[in-house]
Amino acid sequence: MTLHAHGLNFAYDRRPILQDVAFAKLRPGQLTALIGPNASGKSTLFRAIAGLVSATGTVTLNDEDLGRLSAKERLSRICFMPQFFAANAALTVFDVVMMAHKNLSGWRVDSEDMDTVAAALHDSQIGHLSDAYISELSGGQAQMVSVTQALIRHSDVYLFDEPTSALDLNHQLRVLGQIRSAIKARQAVGIVALHDLNLAARFADHLLLLRQGRVLAEGPPADILHRPQIAETYGVDIHISKGPKEDLVVHAYPS
Repeated sequence: MTLHAHGLNFAYDRRPILQDVAFAKLRPGQLTALIGPNASGKSTLFRAIAGLVSATGTVTLNDEDLGRLSAKERLSRICFMPQFFAANAALTVFDVVMMAHKNLSGWRVDSEDMDTVAAALHDSQIGHLSDAYISELSGGQAQMVSVTQALIRHSDVYLFDEPTSALDLNHQLRVLGQIRSAIKARQAVGIVALHDLNLAARFADHLLLLRQGRVLAEGPPADILHRPQIAETYGVDIHISKGPKEDLVVHAYPS
């Protein structure tokens, strides 16, 4: 299972957002971090891959052009978690996760479905929120629910748009570990948009650097984080060191 994009272009009111975006085949079981500053086009790229905007160019999954699939077929193969959580405020956490679970398989719920949702909430460590209404959740809690909604689905590709932006450090590590483990276990293609370069270095197998709608670089974190394009893109001076567990540590300073 591989995901590949070539020549993606998209504009809002003639303002270019994606400009000839391309990336090499992303491999199954590996987590890719999509990095870049605000307004670089990360969310739009996700929406283009998911088929939610009419970008020109080609996105292929196992060399199959996704543009030739029906909307339902594409939805079944691409799971997109948007940056902002949206759900009916009158529904409970259990309800919205059940809806994600049953979205493509009909709405008759049996005991097995109930057990599956309960297990998903437990695995995400949000079982205590099961009966809470969406309107009662904090931003971080809503984000964890959204991740659970995504992971309860079984797709070929998972796109997570800033899934940790509202979380404290402990929950950031937990959620990204959960995402990475799921991608590896399912041998799916996973892409997560992140602002924190240290989180990208720690959890990603592959980096895509996006700036002003263009992919400037892609490859392993140890390669990409040492490139001058990183400092130029973020407008800071960057130094890379290794932590006690040989993990990469990114130090950023005002330029």
